Amino acid sequence: MKIAIAGGTGTVGRHAVSSAQQRGHEVVVLSRKNGVDVIDGTGLDQALVGVDVVVDVLNTTTLSTKKAVNFFSTVTRNLLAAEARASVSHHVALSIVGIDSIDTSYYAGKLAQERLILASDVPHTIARAAQFHEFAQQIASQTTVGPVTLVPRTLSRPVAAFEVGAHLIEVAESTPAGRAQDLIGPQNETLVGMVRRMYAHDGISRRALDIRFPGSYGAGLASGALHGDESVSRISATTFDDWLGSATRVR
Repeated sequence: MKIAIAGGTGTVGRHAVSSAQQRGHEVVVLSRKNGVDVIDGTGLDQALVGVDVVVDVLNTTTLSTKKAVNFFSTVTRNLLAAEARASVSHHVALSIVGIDSIDTSYYAGKLAQERLILASDVPHTIARAAQFHEFAQQIASQTTVGPVTLVPRTLSRPVAAFEVGAHLIEVAESTPAGRAQDLIGPQNETLVGMVRRMYAHDGISRRALDIRFPGSYGAGLASGALHGDESVSRISATTFDDWLGSATRVR
């Protein structure tokens, strides 16, 4: 099978590429480095020639509702249009568990993406996963001021990015299903607890403070909605503590 991966150099994308290659698939990475710009559509038609499945793990870093909706809507429309022209048989998109009631900030962009996919004539599967173990490291790099890290109060059931990448390729190998089974981690976690354990593991002397973000976005993070539903979800194997010392962790 020929699989194109949009966002194939990112946190999940690189694992999706590796998993697809290990399973014997031909992989095309849709990136500017390879002459493809998903924002304006440059190079998409040429890149999708002969492609069977597109896996979309594109991402942007923003808390602006407007910017998130614009980014995910733009790239999704471009991908779906190019896939229709190329007769791609399956569009697989990574999304996030539990975001239905958090239609604001970054999550508004993901929900806008889902709505466009669901309305599309391109056969598709939306694969929702919980927050990643890697999120603790990403947040720490963005919210640290001197000896203190300000951590948004977040309740989730995180999963390792390499397991998400492998899951997406399994979904890509299956027939389009509209929605795949959600993928969540083996344990409920607080983000501040993850950051503190990461610092202890790495020997970093820094305080991590649990801060309730304001507004509906902060309420959503703290609500527990991001845990997902254990009774109907696929449970991954790697705990956060396992991931801390694993070879898949990139510092």
